[in-house]
Amino acid sequence: MAKKNIENEVFTPEQLEKLENQGDRAVQAERVKESIFDRYNAKRDAKDIAKQVKWKRIAGVALIVAVLVLLLLWIISWLLTTIGDLVISVENGAAQKGIIISESADGSDPTLKLTAENVEEVTNITYDWLPEGLDDEGDGSHNGQNYLAYTFYLTNNGTETLDYDSTLTVTGVAKSADEATRIMVYRNGEPLIYAKHNMDDSPLEEIVNFEFVDDVTVFNTSVEGIAPGDVDKYTIVTWIEGEDPECIDDIMGGYIKLQWFFNIDGEEL
Repeated sequence: MAKKNIENEVFTPEQLEKLENQGDRAVQAERVKESIFDRYNAKRDAKDIAKQVKWKRIAGVALIVAVLVLLLLWIISWLLTTIGDLVISVENGAAQKGIIISESADGSDPTLKLTAENVEEVTNITYDWLPEGLDDEGDGSHNGQNYLAYTFYLTNNGTETLDYDSTLTVTGVAKSADEATRIMVYRNGEPLIYAKHNMDDSPLEEIVNFEFVDDVTVFNTSVEGIAPGDVDKYTIVTWIEGEDPECIDDIMGGYIKLQWFFNIDGEEL
């Protein structure tokens, strides 16, 4: 039986049209597949881009929040360590009776609140290293290397003779810096030195006149008979005493904040 010669086979018009239609349908089906695939990929790419944008926004917000938190912590730390190391104030009761404080002996700049300049990067020294005549070096802040010194004046600007209370307290401390701190207070040229009681009961230096009243109160004294127009001169000096047993490496980087206030006994604060 002879093989059919396909090459010489003649197609009728109907057969050719049928073949063409089959080819067209195959091409269209392939195009539909490609279109579905392209739409799927485009949709997936859009979702990926949206996710990336979302995470970038979240990361940006998180970064801003972290920066703000760090900034807040830095501000708090800055306030604690560099502002108000020594604040001196007259309470309402004393102010109403005419008690004022000033950095000038003549009271030309009367106020009810003074702030001493702080001393940074303090290392320990000893009493013998302090210069003589600190009470006469000047008014206001006259700090030296590794010690704070501040001079001010309290005046009875009222019309009656008064007794007033003088209280110095520790309002902030870090790394137990107060354990080795010495505070010397001159009143009208007469100095007294205060120190915190040592936990190990080691004796304090002979120069110390009084120990702190308690953990937060350095002293609480009364001054009697300040007549109208009278002036009391005060100088306060503070330093880290190298001879103190508590002067150890652990207190490095610490600080101490003090507040000194004056009031009239029995008057409202």
